[in-house]
Formats: sequence, C-alpha cells, structure tokens
Amino acid sequence: MSDVTVLIVDDDVAHRTMLRTMLRGWGYATDEADDGETAVEKVREKARDAVLMDVRMARMGGIEALRRIVEYNPAVPVLIMTAYSSVETAVEALRLGAYDYLTKPLDFDVLRHTLERALDHTRLVSENRELKSRLDDAARAPGIIGRSAPMRELAELVATVAPSEATVLITGESGTGKELVARSLHEGSRRSAKQLVTVNCAALSESLLESELFGHERGAFTGADKRRDGRFVQADGGTLFLDEIGELPLLLQAKLLRALQQGEIQRVGSDVPLTVDVRLLAATNRDLREEVAAGRFREDLFYRLNVIGIHMPALRERPDDIPLLAAHFLDRYAERNRKHLKGFTPQAMDMLLKHPWPGNVRELENAVERAVIMATGDWVGERELPMSLRGAGGADPAVADAALPTGQDPYAGLSLEDLERRAIVATLRETGDNKSEAARRLGITRATLHNKLKKYDLE
Repeated sequence: MSDVTVLIVDDDVAHRTMLRTMLRGWGYATDEADDGETAVEKVREKARDAVLMDVRMARMGGIEALRRIVEYNPAVPVLIMTAYSSVETAVEALRLGAYDYLTKPLDFDVLRHTLERALDHTRLVSENRELKSRLDDAARAPGIIGRSAPMRELAELVATVAPSEATVLITGESGTGKELVARSLHEGSRRSAKQLVTVNCAALSESLLESELFGHERGAFTGADKRRDGRFVQADGGTLFLDEIGELPLLLQAKLLRALQQGEIQRVGSDVPLTVDVRLLAATNRDLREEVAAGRFREDLFYRLNVIGIHMPALRERPDDIPLLAAHFLDRYAERNRKHLKGFTPQAMDMLLKHPWPGNVRELENAVERAVIMATGDWVGERELPMSLRGAGGADPAVADAALPTGQDPYAGLSLEDLERRAIVATLRETGDNKSEAARRLGITRATLHNKLKKYDLE
C-alpha cells in the first residue's frame, strides 16, 4: 500500500506528526502541509490519492483550500477534520465537495474506515483513466464490454461459437445487451460480409409479423399492392436475428420451425417455396422452458433454437464492469455533444456502483447520456445523474392517500384510461423503464405495452 499517498494538512505540528505515524503504520505513504495554500500547491504539483485536512489554519483555512482543490480536481477525495464541530461547517464542507467530515479528537477506527472508502474511490478514478485503452481490447469482441469473470467467459464463448453455423439462443433480462452479442456473433462469422437483419417479434401483430418474416404476394391481403420480400430473403447468405422470440405466436412458430429444418419459406399468399441460406440467432428475456411447459412455446422449436445457449448476466451480477461501461458511454456521448469530460467524481461513481440497475446496461447508458448533457464542468458529479440514482422516487401511495380527507378514495372519479396510464407509469418507474419486466408485472404482452405507450404518448 506504500504507493498510496495521503496529504496531511494541519498547522498543529504535534497532531500532524501523530497522524503521519498512524498512517504510515497502516501502510500509507504520507506528505504534509502546514496550511491550506501549501496544500493546494502540492495537489497541483502532483496527484495525491487523498487529502486529510484541518479546517482552522493560520494562512488559509481548510474550507477555502477545499474549494480550490475541488475546482482543480474534484476526483481527489478530501477528508475535513475539525475540533470546532458544527452543522454549518459540515454542510458547507460537504456542499463544496468534501468526501467526508471528521471531528477531533479523531476516532482512529472511523478515520481508517473512512480513509479506506475514500481511497477505493481514488482507485476507481485512476481506473477511469485506463478504461479507454481497455476498451480497445474489448473491441476485439465487438459489443462485448466487460472485464468481470462472467463477461470474460461470455467473450470466450462468443469467440468460439461465432465462426460456426449453429443456431444460438441468447437469454437474459431486458437491457443486458443481447442484440450486441448477436451482432458480435455475426461479425465473427463467415457471413459477416452479408447483412445482419433484425426483427423485433414483440413490436408487430401476428399478421404483420408473418409478412415481415416471410414476405407476401401482391393481393395477399388488404393493402398488399405489390409483392414484398421478407426478412428471410433479405438475410439470405447472412444472419437473421429474432429479438423477443418468446412473443412469437404459435402459428408462426410452426412456420419458423419449417424454415429452420428445411431451409425453405413461403410468401404469404403463395404456394411456391423459396430456398434461403440463413443463420438464425434468437433472443428472449423469458424462460422458454417455462413457456414450453405452459403450452405457449413449441418444444421442438425451443430445442432447434437452443443448439447453443448464451446467457447474458444482469448488470447487478457484474458490478466490476460498471466503471468500464460508464466510461465507454461517457466517451460516446461527450463526443456526440461536443464536450470534453475527464470522468466521474468519486461520489458520482459511488452512486453508479450502488444503484441496482433494474434496466441493466440500457438504463446505465441512459443515465450517463443525461449526465453528459447536464454537465457544465470537466467532471460528471452527483447533480448531473438522474434523481432515481440519488434515492429519489415517486411519492409513497400510502402517504399520498393519508393526505386526503378521511374516507376519500384517491381513485374516485378517475377514468379507466387514467387508472391504466397511472399504472403503466408507476410500473415503468419501479422497473427502471424495463419494458419487458413492466409488461410481465402488468399481465400484458410487450407488444400490448408498446401499443399503450403510443396511445398515452409515453414513448
């Protein structure tokens, strides 16, 4: 731990000496300053891993020094200590960006624990500086970003399976990046020179989906004024990716199975079979084994799709990847918005690491995009992140109901459409905008939810 340096700032020589002895005993290297002005100069001269600083000093006090250090580099965690404990001083120090606040005489157990937490954040900031080069390594498996054990295993599996002709079923929660894995499989295959064609099976009605997949002849149905090739024909020689395969109606499941087994399709309204050469990839956030048991999915199609199964871990199962992903999205959206951002403050990264991410990588991407847009300085801080990451949420229905006059039903007088709209909004908030999970909780299909979001102008 001797490569970690803590800057001790205190004009009391005896107290500074005691802290130096204590910190070195814990394995830290130390540097010292006897006033705030010197501390600011030292931080500017050379990066320090943490600053432990007194408030009351002769030449420049700790609050002013804190202000200048944070302006220069808010990623350096500053621990303020004072014998003049007051709520006002604590609030001012934390408002200006202090990592934490300690009172004299110091509790050494509290000091050690707080310092360890602060240094954890410093390491994260240091990692942020290295993430760009790591992203170059990750680019060798396009779309797969992560250095956690689950993601390393996933990358190895994708690299092994991609050159084959095997049908692959990609499973995992919504927002975990299933489509990116499909793209990586396509780009690593001999079919990469041809198209990767994607169809979202949840976004279309059964009749439209059949035409979308297999095409139709002129006059096959109302509005079919000309013949149209389907996605199978478009993907001939390449790869067809069926997202949300669990939403596929049973009638189309039978036709898809025939296409997979025989390599033939028929346009809607035609009896003439067409031969196609397509590698099929499919994805779902449902448990297809449960769907088979419930009679909603054909067992023979399931086994035909699941020749190779790839499961995408949820983001909460791989928290080590959050800094890497956050840095990737920061770079992407900073470039799009013509901003120059250095990274995340320790407090902001702490918020990202503590959030459960029910919407997975998609939710993280949205949060970082918003933060980039809102950022006005060189660093993304807590204020730029969404309120949902700061513990804010909608009002507790029980509290809201309690505020009503006794006996008044909060839903009295609301139309059914108002009730439905409120239920959808509340459920999406609870699931972190995870539409598949929201649809499951509401007891409707994802396609139905999509239609209702359009109806209520919630997209």
